[in-house]
Amino acid sequence: MEIPGSGMVALTLFLFLSVSVCFSASNSTKESFLQCFYSHSPPSNTTSDVIFSQNSSQYLSILQSSIRNLRFLNASKPQYLVTPDSEAHIQAAVICSKEHGLHVRVRSGGHDYEGLSYISDVPFIIIDLFQMRSISLDIKNEYAWVGGGATLGELYYSIAGSSNLHGFPAGSCPTVGVGGHISGGGFGTIFRKYGLAADNVIDAQIVDVNGNILDRKSMGEDLFWAIRGGGAQSFGVIFSWKVKLVRVPPTVTVFSIGKTLEQGATKLLHKWQTVADKLHQDFFIHVVMGVPSANSNGNKTVRVSFDCLFLGTAERLLSLLQQEDGFPELGVTRDNCTEMSWIQSVLYFAGFSITESSDVLLNRTMSSTQFSKAKSDYVKEPIPESGLEGLYKMLVEEENSILILTPYGGSMSQISSSEIPFPHRSGNLYGIQYILDWAAAEETEKHLGWMRRLYKYMEPYVSKSPRAAYFNYRDLDLGRNNKRHTSYAQAAVWGLKYFNHNFKRLVRVKTSTDPDNFFWNEQSIPVSQSGSTKKGKKE
Repeated sequence: MEIPGSGMVALTLFLFLSVSVCFSASNSTKESFLQCFYSHSPPSNTTSDVIFSQNSSQYLSILQSSIRNLRFLNASKPQYLVTPDSEAHIQAAVICSKEHGLHVRVRSGGHDYEGLSYISDVPFIIIDLFQMRSISLDIKNEYAWVGGGATLGELYYSIAGSSNLHGFPAGSCPTVGVGGHISGGGFGTIFRKYGLAADNVIDAQIVDVNGNILDRKSMGEDLFWAIRGGGAQSFGVIFSWKVKLVRVPPTVTVFSIGKTLEQGATKLLHKWQTVADKLHQDFFIHVVMGVPSANSNGNKTVRVSFDCLFLGTAERLLSLLQQEDGFPELGVTRDNCTEMSWIQSVLYFAGFSITESSDVLLNRTMSSTQFSKAKSDYVKEPIPESGLEGLYKMLVEEENSILILTPYGGSMSQISSSEIPFPHRSGNLYGIQYILDWAAAEETEKHLGWMRRLYKYMEPYVSKSPRAAYFNYRDLDLGRNNKRHTSYAQAAVWGLKYFNHNFKRLVRVKTSTDPDNFFWNEQSIPVSQSGSTKKGKKE
């Protein structure tokens, strides 16, 4: 005879025991991982120096220290934060994560547009490289070894402290981590002359899926090719980069000229589209489009700013710009130009005063963070004025939206599209970055909807087959992997946009070096369907 309510009692007991077993198993995994990590770490160190559990007092402050997008502030959190100060700690983290079924995310600066360096929907750890940021310069031989956790600002500061005639072609935001920036390509204000950051890598040190430390010679040219623009997080943990320094002139020149639509911005922008990629490679003139505060009549308008860095004097700049094949329509005069050193131009494009101490570049934190969404495009034919007018109407709807148009050409047209995984070379007039920020979480869906409508509007005017995108401006709207079992066809939806014809080679390298797809995320390079049984098989 059944006792009334006994079924409910049994169910409750069953659920209690199930939860207890799961809880115990989870705790057991954590403890086992910790023991494993300790056993593989250098004996002179304790785990408390470099590893933090969710119960650690420093856990939250470290986790949130480089979350740049508030959309991911309350996302799932890692079981452990590993902050290595030696390659042995990275080896231990990789080996023990494999052994105990934990996923690995790797973070250097946190400027990850979709948070893929610090969030996951499965149990995971973060390897945060911020303690591994040493920089060793050899000015005589014109190279530097840079720790994977260093920021661009720290690299620029170090170079300028040793030479006023050297620089490095990378991005303008000083808090961006070197590791992610280089591994996705990395462009900046001098890339039309010197190429991408990834084009100037000459060696690297990586911990692979088996916990081995490899350099260029031991990893082989295929893997060395892949990590320079193909996303290093698909292949291992790079903790040091050897980069070639470039020679910069003692004097560079900047100017910024802004025009509203009422002041003829459209004609100038259309002309810019036809000349910006053809100007001398010492020129970098990018365009920033946005909606400033309403004018005195209460009307909103679009403002277009033409911001220039020229590798030379103002006199030479004006001479080249005023030629028939230059950009005389912009009306640049000597009064618009400011001469400065290269390191001052770094401060200028980072939004600092050029009279400020370059020490500001050592600050790893940002003054503010917001909710944000970004996308990217490449343009191969000038957008007609009618297309620009429709774009203006959309921008006016979102005052916090910005478009940055980056000119290509110069050396970027001379480097082969297969030299490294980054394929966006000859044939591109300019790239577009779309950025939208907002302050309130409840407005997220509205703003994401607007960004997607803008992206849809731009479809007729940008590259096609595929519609290209820049890997460092990660965008999960383009598609995502289905855990570790994503097929080539599924991943190709987004992979061809980022890497075009280089995607197949990236898959072959991935299959050869990480056949079980341990290093995966929502947009990591997949392994071929044959997996480890036929390593390196062509798709």
